[in-house]
Amino acid sequence: MPTTVPPADYWESRYNEGSTGWDIGYPSPPITDYLDQIADKSLRILIPGAGNAYEAEYAWKLGFTNVFVMDVAKQPLKTFALRVPDFPRTQLIEGDFFEHVGQYDLILEQTFFCSFPPLPATRSAYAEKMNALLAPGGKLVGLWFNFPLTGDLEKRPFGGSQAEYLGYFAPYFETESFAPATNSIAPRMGKELFGIFRKAGI
Repeated sequence: MPTTVPPADYWESRYNEGSTGWDIGYPSPPITDYLDQIADKSLRILIPGAGNAYEAEYAWKLGFTNVFVMDVAKQPLKTFALRVPDFPRTQLIEGDFFEHVGQYDLILEQTFFCSFPPLPATRSAYAEKMNALLAPGGKLVGLWFNFPLTGDLEKRPFGGSQAEYLGYFAPYFETESFAPATNSIAPRMGKELFGIFRKAGI
């Protein structure tokens, strides 16, 4: 695990304090629109750094049976379990993304990447780990913030540029699409890139 990634107690305290500005209170439209187009409901889906996991709830209610919710903090997982009581507890994973072992057909990115300090080593490790967790032909799909970095390594969310992100992903993924999102929520309109990346080599 990159040493610059905040420990579990940091995120636990953010939830306990209600300091969760990234939480919009419902699933992000670009993610739900993408899920609506998938016919195969048996896909193994991982949502890392899921927080309150509204996207996971949406997918589950849509009929996806193999959705796995991961977060390093306990509280959002407990909240999710109460909110979606029929969701399998075995598919709620409390743990460190960088230490997780598994194989998935689809990994959804939603305000996870932007939570890490924007250092080359950390962002490269993210891309490498995403690749390792995907099965052959698997996809990394989601949203990345499209605004300049400030140099402040504490003030989240951390942004970046399309070119920068592609530089990290190129060794591990083939880009199917990566462009400004057209269906972002109003406060994020013009500030998000929606990407579909396929595991390279397939």
